[in-house]
Amino acid sequence: MANGMAPFQVPTLNNNNYDNWSIEMKALLGSQDVWDIIEKGYNELADDAAFAALTPDQKTTLKDSRKRDKKALYLIYQALDDDGFEKISSASSSKEAWEKLQTSYKGSEQVKKVRLQTLRGEFESLHMKVSESISDYFSRVVAVSNQLKRNGEKLEDVRIIEKILRLLDPKFEHIVVTIEETKDLEEMTIEQLQGSL
Repeated sequence: MANGMAPFQVPTLNNNNYDNWSIEMKALLGSQDVWDIIEKGYNELADDAAFAALTPDQKTTLKDSRKRDKKALYLIYQALDDDGFEKISSASSSKEAWEKLQTSYKGSEQVKKVRLQTLRGEFESLHMKVSESISDYFSRVVAVSNQLKRNGEKLEDVRIIEKILRLLDPKFEHIVVTIEETKDLEEMTIEQLQGSL
């Protein structure tokens, strides 16, 4: 490309990846300078007479907002299969399309609460398997922790660290004792813990 950047690939949304997809899309839309138009929206005018009454600067601003909104909407369309497209095809703005997708894939508040309860149960039942490596165990714990956080759970790193230390395979017991006695778990990050183990 002329500007030296590689062309980007729009992530594809499916029934199982909304959380990760939305993070990737926010980054992509932000890089294209259109995320704020999705997040905040813009005020569309009711008719042509209202447009005629605007100052030249206001007209330019409105035209720019409309253009950025259509660019954002196009990028969202690119990420969808036919079913996803049908869910938002009636949306008149990128903000409305984003909100429809969020409701379709994340569900209503009641569904979110049930999902959060399921994730809490999954987090509580996590333990290191006998044949599992430290990095695999950490990946599983961090994946569930991230899902909890994305669904509104207030989950501090120290709680995750304590969970990991408590449920490590017994062969790591001497290392766990050393870490608990020599490190301040309140100040430690999950990455530092993984490095220590």
